[in-house]
Amino acid sequence: MSTNDRIPLYQQIQDYIRHVITQENMKPGDRIPTEKELMDQFQVSKITVANALTGLANEKLIARVPGKGSFVAEEADSASMTSSQANTMKGREGTLSTGMIGIIVPSIHDYFAIRLVEGIEQALRDEGYRSMIMFTHGKVDKEKDVIKEMKALGAEGLLIFPVDEENYNEEILGMKLSGFPFVLMDRYLPGVETHYIAADGRRGTRLAVEHLWELGHRDIAICSDSPLQTVTVQERIEGYIEALKGKGALINPAHMITDFQPLTELKEAEAHPLYRYIQNRMVTAYVSLNGRLGVQIYQMAKQAGLRVPEDVSIVSFDDPTSIVEEFSIFTHVKQFERDMGYRAAAKLLEVLRGHGEAKSYSKMLIEPELVVRQTTGTVPQA
Repeated sequence: MSTNDRIPLYQQIQDYIRHVITQENMKPGDRIPTEKELMDQFQVSKITVANALTGLANEKLIARVPGKGSFVAEEADSASMTSSQANTMKGREGTLSTGMIGIIVPSIHDYFAIRLVEGIEQALRDEGYRSMIMFTHGKVDKEKDVIKEMKALGAEGLLIFPVDEENYNEEILGMKLSGFPFVLMDRYLPGVETHYIAADGRRGTRLAVEHLWELGHRDIAICSDSPLQTVTVQERIEGYIEALKGKGALINPAHMITDFQPLTELKEAEAHPLYRYIQNRMVTAYVSLNGRLGVQIYQMAKQAGLRVPEDVSIVSFDDPTSIVEEFSIFTHVKQFERDMGYRAAAKLLEVLRGHGEAKSYSKMLIEPELVVRQTTGTVPQA
C-alpha cells in the first residue's frame, strides 16, 4: 500500500487544491477546480468532495458560492496555507494518523447490527478510512477492554454501540474527559453528554401500538429479553404506555413482559414462561423489542398451535427475517440502520477533522417508520 493510499480521500483532495493554489500562484477570487472535475479526477462521490471543500472553507482558504463554485478566499495567503498544510501533515505523522476507525458492537447476530455496520463501512470507504470491528457480547468489562485495545492499536476514533447499565463504563467517561473522538450508536448514557445517534424508540412503540389498536387489538403485550434494562428498552416501554394512555386504555403490568431469560433453543420452548403466556392466549398481539425475539414469538405461537396473524399478531422492532427487505414477512418498526451507521461515521469524521465543537454535542434522532407486512391482522373473533 502506498503512502497516498493511507491518506483519506478528502485530505488528498484538500492537499491537491492547496498545491494548485500555490503552484499556479492563484489570487483571491480565482476559481478552483469544480466539484465535477474533482469527482472525476479522484473517482469519488459528491459528498466526499463536498466534505473536502467544506473543510477548506472552514480554514478560510476558499469561499464557496452556491450556484457558482468555489474560489480562493480573500483571507487566504501563502503563510496561512503553509501553516494549515503543515498541521495536516503533522497529524498524519503522529500516532493518530492510522486512518483506522474502531467499531464496537455487542455482536452481529441480527440484521440490525449487520445493517448498522454496512452503513458505517460505506461512509468510511467514501472518505478513505478503514475499520476494525470488535465485540463486547453485552458485557461492560469486555467493553472496557475493547476500548483500551482499540486505542492501543491506533484507532483515530471509535463508533460504539454501548453496553448500558447503572454503572457506566469509566473508559467512555474517560474518553469524554480527555477529548478522544467517539460517537455512541442506538443508545446514550443518561446524564452524560456525548455525540450519539439513535432511532426515536418512543415513537417506534407508539406506531406499533396504534397500528394494532386500529386492527381491533386491545390486549397488547410488549416483550424484551434484554438482560439489562437499557435506556433503549425503557424508552420503548414508555412509548407503549403513552400510546395506550392516549387511547384511554388501562395499563396492565402483566402485559409488559421483560423479566425472562432469552430462549436458547426452540426445543426448550415449552418450558419457557413466554410460551405458556402465548399458549394461554393472554393477549392477541405482541410488540417485540428486537427482531430475534420477534422470530421466537412467531415460532412459539406456531408450536402452540396458533396461526399468525389469524390468532395472534406480532410487530417486531427491525426486520428480523431478511436482509433483502422485500422478502420479509414481519410487520416491523424500521429504524433505518444503514442510515444510522452512515450518519454516525460521518459525524465522527467531522469531529476528527476538527469541525465538531467539543462543547456542542450532536444528538441525532432518526424518525422510525412502521412497515406493515404479513404478521399483523384484525383481532380474532371470540
